[in-house]
Amino acid sequence: MDNQKLHIKYMVSLRCIMVVKEELRNLGIRFVNVSLGEVEIMENVTRNQMEALRTNLKKIGLELLEDKRNILINKVKNEVITLIHHSDSILKVNFSEYLSNQLGYDYTYLSNLFSDVTGITIQQFIIFNKIEKVKELLLYNELNLTEISYKLDYSSVSHLSNQFKKVTGLTPSYFKHMRELRKAQAEKNKSVF
Repeated sequence: MDNQKLHIKYMVSLRCIMVVKEELRNLGIRFVNVSLGEVEIMENVTRNQMEALRTNLKKIGLELLEDKRNILINKVKNEVITLIHHSDSILKVNFSEYLSNQLGYDYTYLSNLFSDVTGITIQQFIIFNKIEKVKELLLYNELNLTEISYKLDYSSVSHLSNQFKKVTGLTPSYFKHMRELRKAQAEKNKSVF
């Protein structure tokens, strides 16, 4: 018997994987693997188990996908999120080629489908996620802007800064400064009480 795959929308972190595994165990659904956006189960799931899973996932902000277009869009999103947020290697990748190879579809088809379904381009989704990663790295304060720029494959610090400002309305240095001011204010408020 072949393993069955279920696709889950909004799974974007390791925490989501842990929560989904727990839900599957609670429902007695045996699984082979749980990864971002996908669950491989070992046996047929009863209608009651599937409904309970759908309901329980919805309660925690996740959604079981059945539409093939949405499943493919979710796969695109998960590939981008995995590469940007969960990879420790330097991003030296052509996203269009990478997505085509990983998903087995022509990039033009993926791009058109993604835009039609989500209302934004894959490139905009990539930029948004890269900027979120820049914010995270700035907050950790372990890398400087040059190192972040290199790690996320920006052509220059200036390119990163311009994109950051376009998305957030702030420069990276001002964003970091605001974070430090908030942190100092929080510390000051702690000492008052």
